[in-house]
Amino acid sequence: MGRKASTISLSDEDRKLLEARIRARTSQAQIVQRARMLLMKADGKTTNEIAEKLDVNRKSVMLCLKKYQEGGLDNALYDAPGRGRNPEITDEEKAWVINITCQKPVDLGYAAETWTYTLITQHVQKNAEAAGYPRLSTISRSMVHSILEEAEIKPFRIKYYCEKRDPEFDGKMHNVLLVYKQLSMQFDESGNLVPWADGETTHVLSYDEKPGIQAIATTSSDKLPVPRNGTVMRDYEYRRLGTLSLLAAIDLQTGEAIPLVRESHNSSDYIDFLKILDEKYPKGDKIRLVLDNLRVHTSEATKEYLATVPGRFEFVFTPKHGSWLNMVEGFFSKMTKQMLRGIRVNSKQELADRIYLYFDEINADPVVFHWKYKMDDIDVSEVSEGETLLNA
Repeated sequence: MGRKASTISLSDEDRKLLEARIRARTSQAQIVQRARMLLMKADGKTTNEIAEKLDVNRKSVMLCLKKYQEGGLDNALYDAPGRGRNPEITDEEKAWVINITCQKPVDLGYAAETWTYTLITQHVQKNAEAAGYPRLSTISRSMVHSILEEAEIKPFRIKYYCEKRDPEFDGKMHNVLLVYKQLSMQFDESGNLVPWADGETTHVLSYDEKPGIQAIATTSSDKLPVPRNGTVMRDYEYRRLGTLSLLAAIDLQTGEAIPLVRESHNSSDYIDFLKILDEKYPKGDKIRLVLDNLRVHTSEATKEYLATVPGRFEFVFTPKHGSWLNMVEGFFSKMTKQMLRGIRVNSKQELADRIYLYFDEINADPVVFHWKYKMDDIDVSEVSEGETLLNA
């Protein structure tokens, strides 16, 4: 009777769950007592010491330890629903837990946007009995984790997708891809640009705006890298000096990037950019822009300007939520990584100057962008040289 029982070994997760069960106000006294038995045994206490400390029969301690060794944490803490049977959770009970998890916490009265295992467990324990599942009122966090793991549900994660809200999405995407297909046919096998067959030159550009570029100043000088401290050291404090907007296009035939930095990006700024393009390219050439359907691109002021240069511009609009079809977006991403990320300036003018300098550096060795996604879906017979997709 005085022989020591073998010591049990608890994982860090099991120990945390047992300690949480002891602290929880909603835990049944019997479960708290069994949790203490397991923790004390894991800490090297003998069966007699545990029984004396908790004022229980030593056989109760031995039974709890035996159930743990045979079936783990849940088996030791919770009573089986019938003699000789291990505690089981039915498919109906699992479905109820999964149904809760497939709802938003905020819709059930919580502040959180997504679930955590702890919050799900607490909600299940609190509402199980009223829902007709009393067994689940003592469910453990690990069991909730197992149920959701089996169902391949991770309610704490968010994956983003792009909803097609434009009923003409496919048609507009097709038009954009048609431009890219036509453009690809202008390059020979060596990647050299060849002239348009009918003698009419069309300059194809990808255009967009990048608003809200922040001009941020440091409050003290950066400390440059030195041996054994090879990173730039910067004070956490900073000053906001305002924002600038970048209007830009990339020539898809030459790779040249064309910038315009302004305080805003309204119709007037957009018209000024079109005037830059009008001055840049030879008169009589056509300028075709791939761009999104922002209101300023079709405003009355814009239409009034276009009426003064009839036939000069053509526009191919990307569908709503289809900005990824516009190749200038890749350029903006590259610009953010190479130049804008972590930038600090003393004034908005300095920010504008450095943006223009970046474009000068890019244009010193321009890279021609080539579109590849779904190009095989476009039949060559659809491409007619000089085709007008949308006249201004």
